[in-house]
Amino acid sequence: MIDLHCHILPGVDDGARSFTEAVAMCRLAADDGCEAMVATPHQRRGEWWNADRGQLAALADQLQDEVGPGFRVLLGGEIHVDSGLLDEIGKLPEGGGVLPLAGSRYLLIEFDSMGTEADAIHLIHELTVTGWRPIVAHPEFIPWLAPDLERVARLVALGALTQVTAMSVTGDFGRRPQSDTWALLDAGLVHFLASDSHNTRRRPPGLRRAYDVVADRWGERTARRLASDNPRAVVENRPLPEAV
Repeated sequence: MIDLHCHILPGVDDGARSFTEAVAMCRLAADDGCEAMVATPHQRRGEWWNADRGQLAALADQLQDEVGPGFRVLLGGEIHVDSGLLDEIGKLPEGGGVLPLAGSRYLLIEFDSMGTEADAIHLIHELTVTGWRPIVAHPEFIPWLAPDLERVARLVALGALTQVTAMSVTGDFGRRPQSDTWALLDAGLVHFLASDSHNTRRRPPGLRRAYDVVADRWGERTARRLASDNPRAVVENRPLPEAV
């Protein structure tokens, strides 16, 4: 399995506080069956602007060195959507502060809780026509999005992909996120399963329990596609394999 969304870079946001904790998170993920994690620090969100890509890359390299061989630490960002985001993305790849996932054409974006469907449609359209592949992070936590399957479907039809959180699948975040996540899965509107881990205890890494829930309810093929096949396509910068 490959985890595309986790906060393992130490000291840059509300995730790992130290390299000791970051290494422990990677080892928990490895023990749970993950071969790689894409570190996705918050970007353009409040105090966590994280626009220095060189600094973030250096932290990821140091974390990889401390974790050692056999487990890959890759770099990306969880990019908060605001009115200036398209201009910033337009500076890539030479400039700009935002980070695609593992250097690919995939972008992990986080819609604002006060966003609108019209703004989301405009953003998704502009990203896709310029060759980017937007992945909507945890739609089950976006108040104006997840309960409305038709709204999610419209964004997916425009080229958006969606990533749900493992602890939402398992019910650890409560009934409402689980219900919305299961509805998205029932509708075939989920493309990725990720941990969105922040620490070793309250929000730990690991996809296995959620993988097993998905496999039991929606089939092993679906679980493998969401946790392995599709994430592998992202880190290899390929189109997603066709669902069968």
